[in-house]
Amino acid sequence: MTKRYPKWLLNIRTKALNLFSKYSIPRWMVFVFDNLSVFLLVFFAYLLRFNFDIAAINYAIVFKHSLVILSVYAGFSIIFRSYSGLLRHTTLTDVSLIFLVTTISSIFLLVLTIGSRLFNLNKFLSSIPLSVILIHYGSITVFLFFVRVFVKLIFRFATSYGMDKKNVLIYGAGEMGFVVKRVLLSDPKGGFNVSGFLDDNKQLQGKKINGLPVYNPTILSANILNRNKIKTLIIAVKDISPGKKSEIIRTAVSLDLEILETPSIDHWLNGQLQVRQLQKVKFEDLLGRDPIKLNMELIEKGLNNKTILVTGAAGSIGSEIVRQLARFNTKKVILVDQAETPMFHLENELRKKFSNLQFKLILADVTGAEKMEFIFREYHPEIVFHAAAYKHVPLMEDNPHEAVRVNVGGTKLITDLSVKFGVEKFVMVSSDKSVNPVNVMGASKRICEMIVQSKAQQAGVKTQFVITRFGNVLGSNGSVIPIFRQQIKEGGPVTVTHPEITRYFMTIPEACELVLEAGFMGSGGEIFVFDMGEPIKIADLAHQMIQLSGLVPQKDIKIEYTGLRPGEKLYEELLSDKENTIPTHHPKIKIAQVEKLDGPALLSKIDGLFDNFYSLSKHEIVRLLGELVPEYKCGNGKYNEAEVRGER
Repeated sequence: MTKRYPKWLLNIRTKALNLFSKYSIPRWMVFVFDNLSVFLLVFFAYLLRFNFDIAAINYAIVFKHSLVILSVYAGFSIIFRSYSGLLRHTTLTDVSLIFLVTTISSIFLLVLTIGSRLFNLNKFLSSIPLSVILIHYGSITVFLFFVRVFVKLIFRFATSYGMDKKNVLIYGAGEMGFVVKRVLLSDPKGGFNVSGFLDDNKQLQGKKINGLPVYNPTILSANILNRNKIKTLIIAVKDISPGKKSEIIRTAVSLDLEILETPSIDHWLNGQLQVRQLQKVKFEDLLGRDPIKLNMELIEKGLNNKTILVTGAAGSIGSEIVRQLARFNTKKVILVDQAETPMFHLENELRKKFSNLQFKLILADVTGAEKMEFIFREYHPEIVFHAAAYKHVPLMEDNPHEAVRVNVGGTKLITDLSVKFGVEKFVMVSSDKSVNPVNVMGASKRICEMIVQSKAQQAGVKTQFVITRFGNVLGSNGSVIPIFRQQIKEGGPVTVTHPEITRYFMTIPEACELVLEAGFMGSGGEIFVFDMGEPIKIADLAHQMIQLSGLVPQKDIKIEYTGLRPGEKLYEELLSDKENTIPTHHPKIKIAQVEKLDGPALLSKIDGLFDNFYSLSKHEIVRLLGELVPEYKCGNGKYNEAEVRGER
C-alpha cells in the first residue's frame, strides 16, 4: 500500500500521524482560533469593500467595528458551542453549528445596524457598512468550514494508509453507532478501520452516513466478509433485547468474526467513550433470551411488608434472590450463610447498591439446630427461600456424609422450623440432577424434594411448601463458564469431559425471577419445573467461548477431553420417567405431576438416617440413599449398583 506514494509524501503522513497520536487541539484553542479569524476577516471584508484601496480605509474605525463584530460572534459561538467538536472528526452537525453561528451573528448585526440608522440609536453602530457585514458573513463561513474539512482530510490521509488495521462493521447506525465510529477513527493507533454499518432500519439501508454505507444485517456471509476482509463486528445499540443480541452474536460466531460491544453510557470515562472500553461480549449474551414477563402484582402482594429468610444467601442463587427481593417493599430480609468472605462481599454490595433494603446478615450453618431455631424465634420469618446446599458432583461423591448432612439434614431442619414457627411460604431451590439421579448430590437433592413434599402433605400444616427445579445457571460459582474463562485466560487447554455431554443453561437473574414467580403461584406441594430452552453441548460451549475471546479453537487454544467424572451424566433431565407436567399461566413454568409419597414413613427413615451418622461408611450412606430414592442408579460413580441396592 505504501509503495504507491512518494517518499516525501509518506514522511509527511508519518509526521502527521505522530502529531495526531500525541495531540488533540483543546476546545479553548479552537474557540480562540475561530474568533481570531472573525476579527481578522473584518479587515479582509473592508479591503474587498474598498477594492483593496488601503488609503481609503480608516483603520481606527475598522478596529472598533472588528471588536463589535467579534463580541457578537463570540457570544453566539458560546451559546451554540460551535467550537466543541474535534476538528479531525468534523461532521455535518459541526458544520451546521458553524453555519448557524455565522448566520445568526450576521442577522443580528444587520438588525442592530439598520435599527440604529432608522431610530438614530447609536452613530457608531449605524456606521458599520452593511456590505462589510455580508462580505464578512460569506468569508468567515467559508473559511471556518474549509479549515475543519482540511484538518479532517489531513487526518484521514495520515491514518488511512500504511497500517495493518482490522476492517470492522458497526451494528447500529444510530447515535451510539455514530459515536463508536468517531471514537475508532479518532485513535490512529487503535488498529480499526470502519467499513460500514449494519442496521435493521430499512429507511437507512442502502444509504451512506458520512460516506460509510449502511447494510441490511442479512448481507452477512462468508463471501462478503472475505471479499471486504472484515474481521470484527462491534455492537453499538443502546437498547437491544437479549434475544436480538443473542441472534447477532450467533451469526457473527458462525462466521468467525471477533465480536465487541459498547458499554452503556454510564460506564464511559468522564462521559467519553474510549477505544479501550470496547469489550468482548460474554458467553451469557450468546444464550440470552428476551426478558421474562413477571406477574409483578402477584409477587408484590406476596412480599409486601414481609420478613423473609434466605438460606445460602451468599451463593450464586441465594445472592441473586436477595437482589431481586430488593426491588420490592419487604419488611426485612434475613440472610443466612456459613461462608464468611462471600457474606462480607455481599454486605458491601447491598449497602452500596440497595440502600433501601432492610437486611440482617447472620453467619450460621443450616444444620445447626440451636442456632437456626434462635434465628426463627428472633425474627419470625414469614417467607423462607431455601437455597443452601452442597452442589458439586465430584466432591459429593467423595463426601457423601456431607452431602446428606447439609442437603438432607439442612432441608429437614429448616422445614421443621418453618412448620413450628408458622412460616407462610417455604420455597426450595432444587436441581435437575435430582431427576433419575446417578450421583450422591442428585440423590440428596431428590430426598430434599421428598421431604418438602411430605411436609406439604401433613395434616394441619399451614405452611405452603413449594419446590422449584431447574438446571445449570450461567456463571455460578464453580460452574463450567468461569472455569473455561480462566482456562482460556491462561492459554488453555480447555478441558471438556466428553464430546457428547450436554447441559441445560439459564442465566442467574432469569432463574431467580422464575423462583420468585413460582413461589407465589401455587397453593403448596407443587414442584415447579422451568423451561430451560434447548440443551447445549459443552464442547460447543467451549468452542464458542474461545471464539468470543478472539481466538481460534484447536489452533490458539486446544480443547481436550478428559472423560466423565465420577457421578456425572452425559445429559440431564427435568422430569423422571414417571413424571408429566401441567401448564401454568406462565409459559416458562410448569408443574411436575409426581407420585404421592408415604410422608410419615419417609420422614421417619430420614430421622433414623442421622442416628450414629458418622459411624456409617461411605458405602453404607450410599446404600441408604438407594433405599430412600429407588430411581437412584450409580452411573459411572465411585459406587456400583450392587452397593446402592444393598447387595454387596
